Amino acid sequence: MPKPLKNQWEFGDLFATPAPAKSPVPPPLGTPLASSLIVAKRVFSVTELTTHVKRLLESQIGTIHVTGEITNFRCFPSGHFYFTLKDNQSQLGCVLFQNAAKLVSPTIIGQLKDGEKVTLNGNLSVYEARGQYQLVVTHIELQGLGALQAAFEQLKQKLQAEGLFESGRKRALPRYPARIGLVTSAQGAAIRDVLNVIARRQPSLEIVLAACRVQGDLAAGEIVGSVRMLNKWSTTVGQPLDLILLTRGGGSLEDLWAFNTEAVARAIVASRVPVISAVGHEVDFTISDFVADLRAATPSVAAELITEGAFSSRTTILNTGARMRQIVRQTLRWHREELAGLVARYERTQPRRRLQTQAQRLDDSAERLRRLPRRRLGVVSVQVNQLGRRVAAMRPLQKVQRLQKDNDQLFQRLRNSLRPNLQMYRQQIESLRVRLELLSPVQVLRRGYSMTWNSTTGRLIRNASEATAGDKLRTILGEGEVQSIVDQIPGTSAP
Repeated sequence: MPKPLKNQWEFGDLFATPAPAKSPVPPPLGTPLASSLIVAKRVFSVTELTTHVKRLLESQIGTIHVTGEITNFRCFPSGHFYFTLKDNQSQLGCVLFQNAAKLVSPTIIGQLKDGEKVTLNGNLSVYEARGQYQLVVTHIELQGLGALQAAFEQLKQKLQAEGLFESGRKRALPRYPARIGLVTSAQGAAIRDVLNVIARRQPSLEIVLAACRVQGDLAAGEIVGSVRMLNKWSTTVGQPLDLILLTRGGGSLEDLWAFNTEAVARAIVASRVPVISAVGHEVDFTISDFVADLRAATPSVAAELITEGAFSSRTTILNTGARMRQIVRQTLRWHREELAGLVARYERTQPRRRLQTQAQRLDDSAERLRRLPRRRLGVVSVQVNQLGRRVAAMRPLQKVQRLQKDNDQLFQRLRNSLRPNLQMYRQQIESLRVRLELLSPVQVLRRGYSMTWNSTTGRLIRNASEATAGDKLRTILGEGEVQSIVDQIPGTSAP
């Protein structure tokens, strides 16, 4: 049985001076003082008091947000949910009615249980039958892993309804990929696992790395940018990619969350190049796994799937010699046994004609036996030469040299194109310099003008009335300056 809720009526002096329903009528003259106090006193019934408290709570507090931990969670056949929200010191009764529960996500409803941390939105009210205040819940938000799991399920249902998980829209991967794009962190363990497996199983495989963050708030945007960049590179550079590997190592749900975003899922669906998703460990499933063309349990498994065709073909070629030697040995043993049987029969019958016939057959068999290894070896030699030419064609040295040559040509063209502009800018600068010198005040002074300041105040003298006898003046000429003292100003009398 769940523990009953505490009675939380701690209102202090909220009702210390309740307002009367109407102004009391003054008692008649001569009425005793005690009788007048009884007339002015307002007595509430329990229902009236509870109703009054309910109205105060609903009008003064109204809609609020409360966070805490669920306890005593119960679901009644009526479809209503009752539970208590608590923290370290207090608890609050809550009710989620059926009509409000229909507006909450089924994923969130399914995760409500004792111990779950939530943020509730609702109206504070009073359940009058028990006289206890409670929160009538209208909206629920999960916290921590519960919120992430709910968001994961919502996005999964949305994309599944759009048909993005259907196997019919997913593309088959090439059996012998020659060039792949890799979307992962350049410093993570996943890239080391992938490179180690590829170096061991198919060292000729060309890898185009689009490094990005795989964890944190900026990871989803960088992953989307890397997928789009590889698609653009595949179509514009002239070296198409056979597939794209999207991968990272294991981690918690928060660590892998970038691969559970709708933006990453849309980028994978829009990719023109087939995508393999290998995120986390075998038990980890992300949205990118569901929308990708193929899901691999781990980064190493993804690398093995990509190189399976070339690795199995190489293994077949390496085992061909041993198989041929085994076939030759079996054929020789069979012919020896046949020859031994013929000899035994000859010794028993000694017919000359049959002996000659068997001798001729023996010669034919020996000739076929000699031709068989040569023919098989010739076919294998041709296959080995063809594979050797393919491997040589995939070596990146010639491509690097060609790209270096193209880079040198582009640099030369850029330098040639900048020279005319540089010369033009130099001419413009020289023209501006000449114009600036023409407008310089120094040029005006050199034409015979001068400028005079009051040496004491530093004011420029523009009018003779601004100077008085005895002032020290400083005059700037075209070449040098002159200092003087005002003796007399024309138009004024000497002191």
